[in-house]
Amino acid sequence: MAQQQQQTLPSQLDSAQPQSLPPPPPPPFDPSRMIGIIKRKALIKELAAVYHAECLKYCQELLELQRKWDEPFIDLKTPEDARKETMRPPKRLKKLR
Repeated sequence: MAQQQQQTLPSQLDSAQPQSLPPPPPPPFDPSRMIGIIKRKALIKELAAVYHAECLKYCQELLELQRKWDEPFIDLKTPEDARKETMRPPKRLKKLR
């Protein structure tokens, strides 16, 4: 009799394996988990706002640099520098008497 039970058990297990087990029931509602989710959501929004502000700052700097690049380059020299460039030494020296 014991041999018959041992022989029938493996056949019963084999037929049970192809069947899928039902999914476990969802966990019961826990309000403390909702509080954590709300806090994380607020932190994500705050981080997004900081990131957005930083991106706007960099975009503003980039726009200013692009405007400077588009401006024509004007080399402003001091009057002393301009005077030095216009005065050239004579090509021939005068003869002394």
